[in-house]
Amino acid sequence: MNKKRKEYIEACELSEMVTFRLGGIDQKVLIEGKSAGNPIVIFLHGGPGTPIPFGAGCRGLFPDLTEKATFVFWDQWGCGINNCKPEEVPSIDGYVDMTVDLIRAVSERFPQNRISLFGVSWGSYLAARAARIIPERISSVFTYGQIVSNLVFNDETLGALAHSSLPDEKKEQLRGIAAKSEHSLEEIAAVMKWLMKYTDGGQSKDDKMPVGRTIWGLLTSPDYSFADFKAIMVNGAVKSKTLMPELIRCDLREDLRHVQVPYLILQGERDLVTPFALVKKLADESGNPNLRFVPVPGSSHRPGSKGMDAVISEGFSFLMESETTSVRE
Repeated sequence: MNKKRKEYIEACELSEMVTFRLGGIDQKVLIEGKSAGNPIVIFLHGGPGTPIPFGAGCRGLFPDLTEKATFVFWDQWGCGINNCKPEEVPSIDGYVDMTVDLIRAVSERFPQNRISLFGVSWGSYLAARAARIIPERISSVFTYGQIVSNLVFNDETLGALAHSSLPDEKKEQLRGIAAKSEHSLEEIAAVMKWLMKYTDGGQSKDDKMPVGRTIWGLLTSPDYSFADFKAIMVNGAVKSKTLMPELIRCDLREDLRHVQVPYLILQGERDLVTPFALVKKLADESGNPNLRFVPVPGSSHRPGSKGMDAVISEGFSFLMESETTSVRE
């Protein structure tokens, strides 16, 4: 860990790894902020099982964020510092319960601070469910790559792959997979691999996020062992045979239509994992004044440089400005 990072950590009023019992399991969570009086942002990472770029190992890495707010960085159960065996990974409802427990634990620890959620992809699912369950504990939510329904297996995604340069034999394989009512982890992984390789729908080819500095920062984290570092990519959540197939079948439309706190969705215009057109349609037709939608031109499902710029300029401004403007139903 370099001197500048160490000095910043020491200058923070809050910079500690704490243990909360979430879903009946003790889990480590990093809490870091320059000022203890700042609003709190709980980050819900994507995946499942991908705590990048913001995870429990990023102490001192993002002073531009932790100057403005106190961040709660949680490596969700089954990855990073909270890794587990694939057979120990719970259902989606289990993760929702853990998220709700985390919000309650943070609000009890900091009863005077506003608490907001920031969810990316899979984390947007947890954010939407938690906002529906305990809106009284949450000031606002913003997400990037919002999950709605029919993840991956929808007309937008399948149509894009059908018109891509995906080889004909793989297109035939895709048609067979898409025709099934249930999909295995291996089948989902194959379609995601094709989406990433043959379209811009997963990651824009001309707008990739530079991750070298973050990876090095995690590798030199004062909180991670080497095993924890490895588990940011290879872990129980990723290897679970049940979690991703369950997520594919999820449907958040009613949760989003009836959200009771200010809720901002940032969506890459090229996104085909959680298709831009489907998310925009729901936001436009919801009739819910709490729900806002902002397109991110040139960005895809994984936020590249343009996506991260939007997160900073639009997302965090929204969190800071959303005091008590929610419209309760």
